Amino acid sequence: MEQHLYIPPTNETPEVDFRFADNCLRIKGESYPENAISFYGPIRASLESYLTQLPPGQPVEMHFHLTYFNSSSTKLIRALFSLLHNNASNGKRIVTHWYHDAEDDMMAEFGMDLREEFKALDFRAVALENT
Repeated sequence: MEQHLYIPPTNETPEVDFRFADNCLRIKGESYPENAISFYGPIRASLESYLTQLPPGQPVEMHFHLTYFNSSSTKLIRALFSLLHNNASNGKRIVTHWYHDAEDDMMAEFGMDLREEFKALDFRAVALENT
């Protein structure tokens, strides 16, 4: 199993920092790549491989801190959540943190939609105050 997947942020894509050995996976920034499938495809493949090899009972921490994403990214973010949900439904312990600006109602609402849709996840919404 690979130990680390790191993709630096760009103007159009978020930072991806998957530290598989630490069971800590982070996606942070804005997401509006020209080709969302080519950006998120390898991320999904790495995540799927990691989850397949994860020992039973080993908790995983997922951190999503997206400040903006377009409609094509939305579909692929939901696909990542679906993958996480399916694994959680099969006994994996997955804690998902959804960070959003305290004043960003749309991002908070999207997080609540994810919580409702993917009930097998231990979902934690985290409102961040402006700093």
